Amino acid sequence: MEKTLVIIKPDAVGKKAVGNIITAFDDFGLKLAALKMIKPSRNVIEQFYSIHKEKPFFQPLVEFMDCAPIVVCVWESENAVSKVRNFIGATDSQKADKGTIRNLFGTNNRKNAVHASDSLENAEKEISFFFKPEEILNYNYDAWISK
Repeated sequence: MEKTLVIIKPDAVGKKAVGNIITAFDDFGLKLAALKMIKPSRNVIEQFYSIHKEKPFFQPLVEFMDCAPIVVCVWESENAVSKVRNFIGATDSQKADKGTIRNLFGTNNRKNAVHASDSLENAEKEISFFFKPEEILNYNYDAWISK
């Protein structure tokens, strides 16, 4: 089973879409392994998106992500990274396929409701950026809920 990180961005939090987004991921067959709402500092956001530091959209992205709380989630399934990437849709919400998370809850290229890890390697880095190992459900989920 793979794990991947999803961030529900400030625009979706402000639209009160968090519950609907979590339900959509759950209904899509993913298992929630960790969840928390946080308001990271600007410095933390800059560190998280540091790979984009030299790109022109970096500062506007940091400012946007700094404007309100976010919800960080770890989702688990077979092929979680690719499954989630397909489910959320194109980065630009206006170009995202109908029924994808970004199409349903996003507005544009930046206010696109969610961030999701783009590779297994990045998923591992991003998950450890926000979560300690003990905060992530790491046992047989199905056996646990059947008790």
